[in-house]
Amino acid sequence: MTTAQRLAPFGQTIFAEITALAVKHDAVNLGQGFPNFDGPDFIKDAAIAAVRDGRNQYAPTNGIPELRAAIAAHFAARSGLDTAPDAVTVTSGCTEAIPATLLGLVDPGQEVVVFEPYYDSYRACIAMAGATPRFVTLRPPDFAFDPAELRAAFGPRTRAIIVNTPHNPSGKVFDRTELELIASLCRDHDVIAITDEVYEHLVFEGEHHTLAAFDGMAERTVTLSSLGKTFSLTGWKIGWAIAPPALAAGVRSAHQFLTYATATPLQHGAVAALRAPASYFEAFRAAYRRRRDQLVDGLSALGFGVRPPAGTYFVLADHTPFGFDDDVAFCRHLIEDAGVAAIPPSAFYHDPADGRTLVRFAFCKDEATLADALTRMERHLPALKR
Repeated sequence: MTTAQRLAPFGQTIFAEITALAVKHDAVNLGQGFPNFDGPDFIKDAAIAAVRDGRNQYAPTNGIPELRAAIAAHFAARSGLDTAPDAVTVTSGCTEAIPATLLGLVDPGQEVVVFEPYYDSYRACIAMAGATPRFVTLRPPDFAFDPAELRAAFGPRTRAIIVNTPHNPSGKVFDRTELELIASLCRDHDVIAITDEVYEHLVFEGEHHTLAAFDGMAERTVTLSSLGKTFSLTGWKIGWAIAPPALAAGVRSAHQFLTYATATPLQHGAVAALRAPASYFEAFRAAYRRRRDQLVDGLSALGFGVRPPAGTYFVLADHTPFGFDDDVAFCRHLIEDAGVAAIPPSAFYHDPADGRTLVRFAFCKDEATLADALTRMERHLPALKR
């Protein structure tokens, strides 16, 4: 028995592999992007109340009405678009929203434009849909793309483009000029935009723009986001897709057969989350800015080549001053000898050589944990520096 050919090339995710190594070596885990602190009590209390009130059976497949209304209002306030609850499909995390969108809207043999480095599930989900990826590379140090390369990626078989902003793993926030070009190409080639905006509330420099709000894009954009990153509840797996009726129908055609519905009591908790006051989001962003600056300053002092990310809770750093051949070798040394886990980002490129000089650190950890990781690296890395 063998794995189906469409998934055989992907194997185990790099996140599971690195987390297992971190556990084995008792390493501080700055690899996988989950917080080591809990989300707010007012959200958990709302979910607990829902459990006790007997709201424990299947939710409507598209989501409970209260949550769909809360998501629509939250999106409308941020995007300026008049968004109805009927535009919202609640999914089991953004991780399910991605394949639901691709399976529901992309046919085998069509092409999907993807910026790399990419979130690793994109490529696997494109494969599940039987489609072909067309890669456009974001290049350090600022992770800009070549406009000519992007234009060349669009062709007669292009069905969709995936745009992740703020961008994991680079921390890039796509600016208005870049998004205008993407929008114009989508309009000219009649292409769907699938936007992954799970880090929309983690922008430190610049401004987050949702592509659906650009001219001619509301009718051709599926906007994806989730609860986990913004409210430090990644295990709840509450996500959503916002789309006009024709595109929403495609998303739902796949969603109903993937998970059918998402955990009912957790959806009630999510309603409370999205009704949080503006002060919550301000404090959330300020706390992450402190963590970002702590890690970036520490990595720079150790000798890494690093620029502060404009968004997300990830830093891509250049490890080449320490003399390793590639990112995989460096990350193995870091785990086994320094006791710190990070992600080798070559896993996020179709040509791994493009990511060999980089390493991804996550700063969704408390400040004491970040300090511990930096201290461990300080003990082991300076002796290796060229």
